[in-house]
Amino acid sequence: MAAARRRKRRRWGRIAQHISVLVIVAIWLAPTVGILVSSFRDKDQLAVSGWWTALTTSEQNLIGRAAPPSDQVEEAGKYVVSGNVLDGSGYVTAFGTRILNPTQYAAGETAELPGGAGTLSIDSDGSYRLVSNDPFEGSSGRRIYYTAALPPAFTLENYEKVLTSEGIGQSFINSLTVTIPSTVIPILIAAYAAYALAWMKFPGRALLLAVIVGLLVVPLQMSLIPLLRLYNGVGAFFGVPAKTYLGIWLAHTGFGLPLAIYLLRNYIAGLPNEIMESARVDGATDFEIFIRIVLPLSVPALASFAIFQFLWVWNDLLVAIVFLGNNEQQLVLTGRLRELLGSRGGDWEILTASAFVSIVIPLAVFFALQRYLVRGLLAGSVKGG
Repeated sequence: MAAARRRKRRRWGRIAQHISVLVIVAIWLAPTVGILVSSFRDKDQLAVSGWWTALTTSEQNLIGRAAPPSDQVEEAGKYVVSGNVLDGSGYVTAFGTRILNPTQYAAGETAELPGGAGTLSIDSDGSYRLVSNDPFEGSSGRRIYYTAALPPAFTLENYEKVLTSEGIGQSFINSLTVTIPSTVIPILIAAYAAYALAWMKFPGRALLLAVIVGLLVVPLQMSLIPLLRLYNGVGAFFGVPAKTYLGIWLAHTGFGLPLAIYLLRNYIAGLPNEIMESARVDGATDFEIFIRIVLPLSVPALASFAIFQFLWVWNDLLVAIVFLGNNEQQLVLTGRLRELLGSRGGDWEILTASAFVSIVIPLAVFFALQRYLVRGLLAGSVKGG
C-alpha cells in the first residue's frame, strides 16, 4: 500500500514537473513568437493591435480622401461625388465628419457636412456619396474619416525594406569582421591562461585568480571610456589611427577575458590528474600537454564560451559606436538597423523584422555548438581547483 502511494506521488510529481517546464518554455518563447508574428504584419494593423490578434479582424480609425471635384456629376439638380474608401477588403462600421469623432455615424447613415457644405453617406462596403446643392470646388477631394474592420493582413515588405536598405550588406560584413576575431582572440588567450592557473605552480597564482574573479563584476560602462582613452593614448604614441577594427577587437577581448579565463580554468582544473601525470612521466612539456591533451578535452568549455562571446559581440552597439564610430564604411549591423528606425523610433514593423534579420547568424552558431553548451557551461561553473 505504501509503495503504491509512493509510485502515485512520483507519477504526479513528474506530471507537475512536465507542466512546469512547459509553462516556463511558453513564457520564455512568447516574446520571440510575438516579434516573429509582428514582423510579418501590416504596418497599419501592427500600430493599433497586438500580435495575439493577428488572426482576427481589427478595427482601425482611418482617413480617406474623396475623389476630386473634377469627378463630380450632376444628378437631379444636385452635385454628387462618389467612390469607395476601401481597397476591396474589410467593411466600414462607422464614419464621421471630423477627425476627433470618426465614429459619430453608423455605416449607412447620412451626415450633414460642417458649414452646410452638403451631406456624406458611407455604406458598410466602403462606397460613399458626397451630395451638395452647389458645385464642389477645389483641386483635391474632401477628407473622409471612418472606422473600418479589416481582416488579418500579412506582408513581406518589412523584410524587403530591411534587406534592401542601402549599406545593409556592408554592415553585415562589418559585423562579421568585428565578431569573429573578437571571439577567437579571447579564447586563444584565455585557454593558455586557464591552463597555467589550473596546473602550473607559480607565486601569486591565487591572487591573480582572485583578481580575475573580481573583474567579472566590473560594469562595462564604467571601464569603457578609460579604456578608450588608454587605447587612443597608446595608439597616438605608436602612430596607430583611432577608430579601427584593432581597437574594437582589443576592447571585446578585454571585456571577455575574465569570464573566459574563469570558465576555462574551472573546467581544465577538473580534468583527471592521472592524465597530466602520465604525460609528464612520458616527458611531455606543459605546452605539449596543453596542445595534445587539454585542448581536445576542453572543447565543450571552449564552445560554451564561444557561443556567449559571439552572441554578445554580434548584438553589441555601445562598444562598436565608441571604438568604431558611425562611419558608413565601418558601421555594424546593429547600428545600421538602428538608423532604419528613424529619429523617432516609431517604425515598429522595421524593428521586428530587423530583430530576426540580426539573429540569423547567432542562431546558426548556437545550433552548431549547442550540444556542447550545457556540458561545458555546467562543468566550467561548478568544478573548481
